[in-house]
Amino acid sequence: MSDEQTTPGGPERNGAGRGAAGQGGPEPEEIRFFGTTWVRHDGGYALRRAGVAIGSLALAAAGAVVLRFAFQGLEVADVGAFVGVLVVVGFAICSALAFRRTWDGFTRRPDPAAESAADKSAQSLMLIGFIGSLLAYFCRSLVEAPGEKLRRAEYATARERHERRRGARTGNPAAKKNRPQGGSQNRSQGRPQGRQQRGKKRG
Repeated sequence: MSDEQTTPGGPERNGAGRGAAGQGGPEPEEIRFFGTTWVRHDGGYALRRAGVAIGSLALAAAGAVVLRFAFQGLEVADVGAFVGVLVVVGFAICSALAFRRTWDGFTRRPDPAAESAADKSAQSLMLIGFIGSLLAYFCRSLVEAPGEKLRRAEYATARERHERRRGARTGNPAAKKNRPQGGSQNRSQGRPQGRQQRGKKRG
């Protein structure tokens, strides 16, 4: 979430965040499949949540069917019960880890250093345990748009920071309007009087 506009026209497309964007403030970050509809829950937000939930659950079910065919192929190949158990346990562990990793991504930003170091292993993990990742999307969509809570907190923080900076630049307009003008008027009025007194002394 940036303090300044990073995606011109982003919130205006969905009618969200127009006040902040119109004043040059930070714009909300878009969420996949949701755009910026999560800000005010408009633009078909509820339908999008339902679509993501149904779609992720359907894909997870289809993936389970494909894995079932793969396990049947192992049984036909007669590789042995031990190998079959290892495959099942391996997919289960990868799915659980993928679920946890995807769920954590909805609630906090990953550490860039750790992310770059474990990037290749994470990609392999997410690929093998894709069912867990899909189930994480399904469960999160029942509550909110995946990642909405994190981005809403970042958006609120960015707006507060922007308001403080704008207030520091402009100062307090009310104090400027209420500043007394008597001092300047007395100085302007005192100058002609002083000149007249100096003229009388010379006379």
